[in-house]
Amino acid sequence: MENKKILIVEDDPNFGSILRDYLSLNNYKITLAKNGIEGFEKYKKDDFDLCILDVMMPYKDGFTLAKEIREKNSQIPIIFLTAKTLKEDVLKGFKVGGDDYLSKPFDSDVLLAKIKAILNRQKIIDIPHSEEFEFTVGDFIFNSKLRLLSYKNVNTIKLSPKENQLLRLLVIHLNDLLPREVALNKIWNDDNYFTSRSMDVYIAKLRKYLKSDSKIEIINIHGEGFRLLVRN
Repeated sequence: MENKKILIVEDDPNFGSILRDYLSLNNYKITLAKNGIEGFEKYKKDDFDLCILDVMMPYKDGFTLAKEIREKNSQIPIIFLTAKTLKEDVLKGFKVGGDDYLSKPFDSDVLLAKIKAILNRQKIIDIPHSEEFEFTVGDFIFNSKLRLLSYKNVNTIKLSPKENQLLRLLVIHLNDLLPREVALNKIWNDDNYFTSRSMDVYIAKLRKYLKSDSKIEIINIHGEGFRLLVRN
């Protein structure tokens, strides 16, 4: 999986370097800028997945920078960092489009958890939207509106709501990766050990339903998710 790109704009060089090194160790590609002007120039030169902006910076503060970034990209997640914990600043941060807020000093593991949660939500937003409800999957016809899975128009199975949702996500991502956390948050509205085990049960049920067609396989990509493959 491609490492996500994060832009950090932080005027404290020591803190910025520590943050960059910590997130790099956790498999993120980090670009570090020392003020708002430099930050916006670096933002324009690359495609980032998330921005971490210090609020109090010379030349251009984090709120002003966030507004400029939002004019270029209304969807990119933004986390604000600040030494101030004033309610007005927190509200201003959200008003200009911030997704989250951390007051210094903070636990680096908390920042890491926030980054992961925001990027996971972004994956769900980025799922292709489709009004289509009838799909051909190998020798199966799948109608997600009626929750019916038919094999060669002979054997028809009525899927449960969660079976139906899971199969539809797999079909939308046909021959591509369906990230585990995306399916869990989309269908179960949660991503924990118990919902993860529950999803594995539903994957096993779908494999059983689809086994009539030897060209179809649901592959488990360890630690990542699932792929619904249909071979020619």
